[in-house]
Amino acid sequence: MDRGKNPPGGPPMLRRSLLAAAIATPAFAQAPWAPSRPVRLIAPYPPGGGVDTTSRLLATPMGAFLGQPVVVENRGGAGGSIGAGELARSAPDGHTIMVDALAHTVNPHLIRNLGFDYATAFAPISQVVVLPQILAVNPQTVPAKTVQDFLAWARPRAASLSYGSSGNATAAHLAAALFLNRAGIEITHVPYRGGTPALQDLLGGNIAFVFGTVSSTLQLVRDGRLVALGVTTAQRIAPLPDVPTIAEQGFEGFELNEWNGLYAPAGTPVPVQQRLYEAATHALADATVRQRLDALGALPVGTAPAAFARYVADQRALMGRIVREARIEAG
Repeated sequence: MDRGKNPPGGPPMLRRSLLAAAIATPAFAQAPWAPSRPVRLIAPYPPGGGVDTTSRLLATPMGAFLGQPVVVENRGGAGGSIGAGELARSAPDGHTIMVDALAHTVNPHLIRNLGFDYATAFAPISQVVVLPQILAVNPQTVPAKTVQDFLAWARPRAASLSYGSSGNATAAHLAAALFLNRAGIEITHVPYRGGTPALQDLLGGNIAFVFGTVSSTLQLVRDGRLVALGVTTAQRIAPLPDVPTIAEQGFEGFELNEWNGLYAPAGTPVPVQQRLYEAATHALADATVRQRLDALGALPVGTAPAAFARYVADQRALMGRIVREARIEAG
């Protein structure tokens, strides 16, 4: 064969074969990341709470998607900052992740000498659920059907009134602080050790109002023992379609809910973040998970990493403003 008569790159038939192979198998194609051992999912609060519940609901379907078990590890204490510190010190390889709550954006404004920076120590993966809150009053003591009714009743009595929350700097406290600040009224805050005792005192007529979760408050509203004046979400919620949002009642843009988000350590490679996000959305699509979330009054979300990172930054700024304006200190 006369090699000199073949063009550079080999015979035409060989060149066509190589071209076909290149088209069929792109150079950038690669298998998605998968963990090589069980994944630790840190829940930075004690067992039985909202974050623990969310973590355990997600763990099994996430593990099935990733091909390795996802094991929930409770590391409670210091408002979630102990567990967060554990994640911040973990290797950024996808084998340690965390579900955290609204406190993730509040703690930086309340806790000093953390040893890590909430703004830079984590890679936000996805906001997984939102837990709306209900502004509720006792109809036996507060003659109000709407937010404006309540404010008209409360303003001349403000000095003698108090409101309850599930604890200092919780979502319930922060929602109330934002609401009162926007309304231009001051009412004394009484923090309780959880939402249930706050609701019990509301039913007893000892406090004026509470921002309660759907799971703890909805049935009391349906039974007529409490009146729902408004909800804290941007849109009305399915369990209470006739109850307007607080934003609809003269507080444009008002929105302050409890929420849970999934995080990895900062520096986690983007393909690993993407796979963890896909695992989370797979879990949120699971019928059993959605049924359990619905029973808890939680709304599945599943935002992508970049969108969740923007949300976390916005929430951190908002929480800082509320903490400063309401003069909230660490409890």
